[in-house]
Amino acid sequence: MLIDNDKTALRAAVRKLELFGSRLPFPHQSKVVGSKVLRELRPKAGRSAFRALYAQVGRERFAVVAICSEAQHDRRAFNRGVKQGEMRLKEVNRI
Repeated sequence: MLIDNDKTALRAAVRKLELFGSRLPFPHQSKVVGSKVLRELRPKAGRSAFRALYAQVGRERFAVVAICSEAQHDRRAFNRGVKQGEMRLKEVNRI
């Protein structure tokens, strides 16, 4: 369950993605291991227990497709988030 601090941190991470796009550096984002297309926004420069999974869907367009636990915090929840995110990305790409 996301508490207010987590929500605020996730919103800030999304704002950074909006501002910097594909130039957003590590530690604010990184590749999702095991996924060919998903990346993760890392709120609080990686110190948050949550991740926003996203993918680039246009030249400078991005889709956040899942919010989940950070992998080391809860591997099963993270893997579920990756699976759900990849399914949602397929839906986004059909539109």
